[in-house]
Amino acid sequence: MNDDIGYQALTQAAMRGVMREALKVAASDAGLPGDHHFYITFRTRAPGVKLSEHLLKRFPDEMVIVIQHQFWDLEVSNRHFEVVLQFSGVPQHLEIPYSAVTRFQDPSVEFGMAFQPLTGQDNSAMDLVDDSEPQLAEPETLEEASDETTGDDASDDSRPASDGTVVRLDTFRRK
Repeated sequence: MNDDIGYQALTQAAMRGVMREALKVAASDAGLPGDHHFYITFRTRAPGVKLSEHLLKRFPDEMVIVIQHQFWDLEVSNRHFEVVLQFSGVPQHLEIPYSAVTRFQDPSVEFGMAFQPLTGQDNSAMDLVDDSEPQLAEPETLEEASDETTGDDASDDSRPASDGTVVRLDTFRRK
């Protein structure tokens, strides 16, 4: 059976999105809540990985980092994250593309994900996952839109939802 849609690639991209969102929480001013912490395993020689020669010699294939108490300058972007960690008391800057990550774990809640290495097709799937922040409507707008679209007389169900209006699912169903 041929998967022309590429569900496996889409699933991997969505899981990497979960990791990115968790890293955003860690990078926020509030930091990681409670006992949360991350073990992130990545391929050190994957395209886009940037770390010192010293670390590359010490970890020639794979490396596990911990994001918990002692990390600095965590920056999370759509394609990679950057962090400063200490190794033997020396701060080191790491830049890690999500495509290089092989495992992501948060042992505090027994959560973990394993990733397949990305291929060219999988990189295209990553572009399909929406990286933008969702645009939330004000509560009054959602109520008004909900009132407009739940009545039987709601005739214009084809309007775009980008302005925060609620669109009925019946609009997209085959008749």
